[in-house]
Amino acid sequence: MTISVLVADDQAIVRRGLRLLLESHPDITVTGEAADGPEAIQLARELRPDVCLVDIQMPRLTGLDVTRALSGSTRVVIITTFDLDEYVYGALRAGAVGFILKDSGPALLAEAVRAAHAGDAMVSPSITMRLLRHFAPRSPRPYVPLTDREVELVRRVARGRTNQEIADELFVSLSTVKSHVANVQDKLGLRNRTEVAAWAWETRIIT
Repeated sequence: MTISVLVADDQAIVRRGLRLLLESHPDITVTGEAADGPEAIQLARELRPDVCLVDIQMPRLTGLDVTRALSGSTRVVIITTFDLDEYVYGALRAGAVGFILKDSGPALLAEAVRAAHAGDAMVSPSITMRLLRHFAPRSPRPYVPLTDREVELVRRVARGRTNQEIADELFVSLSTVKSHVANVQDKLGLRNRTEVAAWAWETRIIT
């Protein structure tokens, strides 16, 4: 079974390039392309792709608007040209499952799609910690007690580790990691891993 992807970018040449890169992998298929925000929302609801790859800056509705509209129904990965972009942080808060730079390379692009499909998060390693630190609010949320193991897991999530990487580092099974992530999200009232990462920076669990 292949992973279906909707690509949303206002530049046709970028959409074409992303399609070629993604479809060079046998397990990924691009099922649609959108040139602006409203079209991305419409096609996502019609085609029901596994993952939406959405540019942060588009006409009519931004990637942030698209992410908010699709949150809870479609996994959105934000792509951006900028390595420090306040809209990216906003997209994470709106429910995006990850974000990558457009110049990250074909391997990371495919991995971001696979991670999103698997329920993980993929963030360009070059910006994950710097971006979250830069935009974390000065007044942290009230601290919610977590177990020591959950704190270890949250710190790794905040550093952009995948579930498999966390399992390897903590010497536990993949299913155990997924269970811990779900428990943390329930305790904190958060929707996804990227919100967990942002929470970790805001509460100074990771510095």
